[in-house]
Amino acid sequence: MVENQIIPRGVKDQRVITTMFNVPRHLFVEPTLRHQAYDDHPLPIGSEQTISQPYIVAAMTEYLDIKKENKVLEIGTGSGYQTAILAELANMVYTIERIDNLSRDAAQRLQQLGYRNVRFKVGDGSLGWKDFAPFDRIMVTAAAEEIPSLLSEQLMENGRMVIPIGKPFSQKLYLLIKNRGRLKQRPLFDCIFVPLVRNKSLKLTD
Repeated sequence: MVENQIIPRGVKDQRVITTMFNVPRHLFVEPTLRHQAYDDHPLPIGSEQTISQPYIVAAMTEYLDIKKENKVLEIGTGSGYQTAILAELANMVYTIERIDNLSRDAAQRLQQLGYRNVRFKVGDGSLGWKDFAPFDRIMVTAAAEEIPSLLSEQLMENGRMVIPIGKPFSQKLYLLIKNRGRLKQRPLFDCIFVPLVRNKSLKLTD
């Protein structure tokens, strides 16, 4: 997976590459789908949600440029695969999932795998997690039509957010960097994610 799909497509960060080697993706998918776990496409995980394709996971993680001392907020826990990748790289990960059974299963899975630097919450990810803000990095694994304003507020100065923006089947991944209280945006590539259930938002501006 890493040698055939991720490195050839331009992922260069050695820490991300090593982490993608180390985290066993097959443990985050249904047993009946494990023979497809390392193929380069998303897979269903129940409740009309998916685990992202490996390349997308690696690319989003690389663009976040996570440091070992960073505190990361993840919106959309899903199966917990991306959560595990983040937990390998960061000091602490705070992850929010709106679907209770997915959050519960992910928490149990990561605990069994030995992760102790992750906190889980069931709720509306667009609200962020004010109790632990601000965050050095924010990763959003569901698509919003606009930037959730509370996530912007909870991002630390010089912090980074990776988020898909757009309507269903027409989205673009953005890297947002907070500079003097404003979000500097960089479009990355087209993508398709499940929609983010969100609250009051900010429109993208140049």
